[in-house]
Amino acid sequence: MINAKKIIKHSLLATLIGTSSLAMAAEPLKVGVAISVFDDNFLTALRTGMQTYADDINVELQVEDAKAEVGNQLNQIQNFIASGVDAIIVNPVDTDATISMSDDAAAAGIPLVYVNRQPINVDMLPDNQAFVASNEEDSGTLQTQEVCRLLGGKGKVVVMMGELSNQAAIQRTKDIHDVIATPECAGLEVVAEQTAKWSRTEGSDLMTNWISAGIEFDAVIANNDEMAIGAVQALKATGRTMDSVVIAGIDATPDALAAIRAGEIDVTVFQDAAGQGKGAVDTAIKLVNGEKIEQKVWVPFELVTPANFEKYMR
Repeated sequence: MINAKKIIKHSLLATLIGTSSLAMAAEPLKVGVAISVFDDNFLTALRTGMQTYADDINVELQVEDAKAEVGNQLNQIQNFIASGVDAIIVNPVDTDATISMSDDAAAAGIPLVYVNRQPINVDMLPDNQAFVASNEEDSGTLQTQEVCRLLGGKGKVVVMMGELSNQAAIQRTKDIHDVIATPECAGLEVVAEQTAKWSRTEGSDLMTNWISAGIEFDAVIANNDEMAIGAVQALKATGRTMDSVVIAGIDATPDALAAIRAGEIDVTVFQDAAGQGKGAVDTAIKLVNGEKIEQKVWVPFELVTPANFEKYMR
């Protein structure tokens, strides 16, 4: 009897031959996975969730680290195609470079799934390609609405942006300004806004520069938790108390949740890394089997505060 979790490459075969013969012929799907960079807490959780789920359902993943280089990632995708993988999953280094990736996979007839970072061609994907992520229109919105509530609708804000080549950084920053444009939050003023490239170290350096420049602010809104934690480190180094400033991030990483417990971060937004990884693998399987899918698969964001953070500690 076949293990119910076994993934069969060609589902049509199951209707043509007996179960015992099928069990002997079955082999795992082979999926190439190109991750933008391994050295990132959230993407590590994404990759780990993807691998754990793939192992459970007997899908073979070949996972490559692009080391934040577009050229590396394009080469990895070409190598996946040349090796004859059944599907490709990509977390893009540069979301502006995805047209070429889509074209290459489409020419080879190999299903492709983008995960976490929205490709620039998301509304023009071929039928055998899809995008799995959380809707970034919600992320910065939830984050900034909570900052607005904590500040009573008025105060000075500094914004730490992610990589400017990344759609998530662009959208999350837009979300911030959209919330501030609403009547209830119009008393918020952005007094400084600059990229810290998703990095804890660069977040700390940027905050140090702002402090040295004499910029006064009541809140830090960061496009991700790593930059928020960097801001906390720099503020603590200058002696500023954490109850005198509101700190907001996105992702609800374990380090951010620990910072909430310590009273250092006030709000983050849970982005389900494991859920996105599982969704990407599931979508790739469906595409290989020729199933009809939604080309945009959303995994919801959730607001995380000191009142509910323990729910996410797992």
